[in-house]
Parts: sequence; C-alpha cells; structure tokens
Amino acid sequence: MVRVPLTPEDRERGEQLGALLRAARGERSIGEVATAVGMSPETLRKIETGRIPTPAFFTVAALATELRLDLAVLARCGDAGAGASPAA
Repeated sequence: MVRVPLTPEDRERGEQLGALLRAARGERSIGEVATAVGMSPETLRKIETGRIPTPAFFTVAALATELRLDLAVLARCGDAGAGASPAA
C-alpha cells in the first residue's frame, strides 16, 4: 500500500495537536498518560512532537478522555480559530 504524502497543513495540524496534548498533560509523565490509554510512551511522544501528525480517531478520543479535553477543541487544531483553551 502506498501512503499519500502529508501536506504542510497536515504537519502543522499535527504539531498543533501535539502542543495541545502536551499542555493538557501538564506535570503528568508521558508514561503515566500512555499507560492509562493503553499505548506505548513512544507513540504518545511521537504524537506530541508531531511525528505522527494524523493519529487514529480512537487514539485521539482516548487521549481526550484521559486528559479531560473536549473533542471539539481537538477537532479545531489547524483551523483559524484553534487558539481555544485546552480545558473542557
């Protein structure tokens, strides 16, 4: 299967999503949050740094639940109005 290359916009959205997740994680460790949602710390690290700019919906939903983020806030990552606060 051939993967379609990511656009610059996809990469920017991934970076914004990662920044929002990092901010919401606060003082909690990557390992603690990753374990709570059933993923490896390395996968969460890649999402937070934008190296996985388009994580699966269920991954994002699990992180949103664990970090008490509104999915609507995460959905706006990359939109013009994405400056929303991470609090749900």
